[in-house]
Amino acid sequence: MIHTHGIKKSFGTVDVLKGINLDVAKGELVSIVGASGAGKTTLLQILGTLSRPDEGEIIIDGIRTDKLSEKKLSEFRNRKIGFVFQFHHLLPEFTALENVMIPAFIAGRDKNDSEREAKKLLDILGMSHRLTHKPTELSGGEQQRVAIARALINNPAVVLADEPSGNLDTHNKIELHKLLFELRDSLGQTMIIVTHDEGLADMADRKIVMRDGLIIE
Repeated sequence: MIHTHGIKKSFGTVDVLKGINLDVAKGELVSIVGASGAGKTTLLQILGTLSRPDEGEIIIDGIRTDKLSEKKLSEFRNRKIGFVFQFHHLLPEFTALENVMIPAFIAGRDKNDSEREAKKLLDILGMSHRLTHKPTELSGGEQQRVAIARALINNPAVVLADEPSGNLDTHNKIELHKLLFELRDSLGQTMIIVTHDEGLADMADRKIVMRDGLIIE
């Protein structure tokens, strides 16, 4: 599903990624760990097409993304990549259902189809009783479940998560970790998770360790 070769990225005089080679199979759940400054989030942003590499090639779902124009890259990102962040970034003026539907609208999907899919995902995530609630009326764990449904609405090829449980209490953290694996098993999603949580990292199919802009393990 993902193939990268020789990915390099610098910011000014700082070499953040120094030649990353990474392959991730379809349906695989991979964790990436390492100290702050190791390059984990930068790599995730490049895989998610939010940032371009200075060198190297990236192929996701058969498409070489590092060669796409900005317009094609934006379309690819909307349809093929789902994002889950530490802070859910839900829009406060919209309900849970509306927040989940937004990426589908951006992709130009039919309203009825989008609503049906959003309700189905929220039901899978145990949120069918909270469809009309706005983010301020939801707990932290519930907000993150809505954010996961939003990431899945366009049936992306890859889901990228950056510290998805970093802002949750212990109970919600454990529930979210279990949920990610259940989703992978039931939907066949390919997932890459950047985390400082060793418990979550060790649950993954494969744990990748980064240090000083390189994969060391």
